Amino acid sequence: MHISELHAVINDKSHVVVDIRDPNSFQAGHIPDSIHLTNDNISSFIREADIDAPVVVCCYHGNSSQQAAQFLLSQDFTEVYSLDGGFVDWQLHYPDLVTSGSNAE
Repeated sequence: MHISELHAVINDKSHVVVDIRDPNSFQAGHIPDSIHLTNDNISSFIREADIDAPVVVCCYHGNSSQQAAQFLLSQDFTEVYSLDGGFVDWQLHYPDLVTSGSNAE
C-alpha cells in the first residue's frame, strides 16, 4: 500500500496499522493509533483481531513488512498490506502525522 493510500483512510480508522519496528524506534515516533506488534504480543493480536479488517504492516523501509504481511495472511487474515517505503517514507511525507510514546497492546 502506498503511503498516500494510507493517508487517505487514516482518519476513518478503517485500517488497522501494525508497526513491527524495534521498541525504541516505535517509542520515538509512529503512525497515530498504530499497534506495536512484537514477538511477545503477536499471538494475542492474531487471536483478538478482526481477521476481515484491513491490516497495514509498517516497518522501517517496507521490506520486513512484506514478510510480516505474508505471515498474517497465512494466519487467515483476509486483507493485509505492506506499507511501501515504510515509516521512513511516512515520516518524510507526513511529519505532522507522527506521534510518540507507547501504544502497544
